[in-house]
Amino acid sequence: MFYTKLDCPLCEKAKARLQELQGEMDFTIEEVDIYKDDALLEKYQIMIPVVECDGEMLGYGIINKEEIRKRLLEKIR
Repeated sequence: MFYTKLDCPLCEKAKARLQELQGEMDFTIEEVDIYKDDALLEKYQIMIPVVECDGEMLGYGIINKEEIRKRLLEKIR
C-alpha cells in the first residue's frame, strides 16, 4: 500500500522512487488517498507518504529508495 494525498510533493517523489524500483522487482503500487477514509486520515495525516507491505510499514515521510529496496527484498525471500 502507498498512502498518499493529492497535491503532495513528497508523495510524488516517493511514487517516482517506487516506480523506479518496479523496474528492478515485481510488485504493484496500490495507491490510497488518506482523505477518502477518516481512520486513515487520522492515522497517517502527518506521516504521508507511507509505504506499507503486508501490513508492515516500510517507510514514511522522505522515502529512501535503498531502504525500501532492502525491505522489499526481505519480504520477497
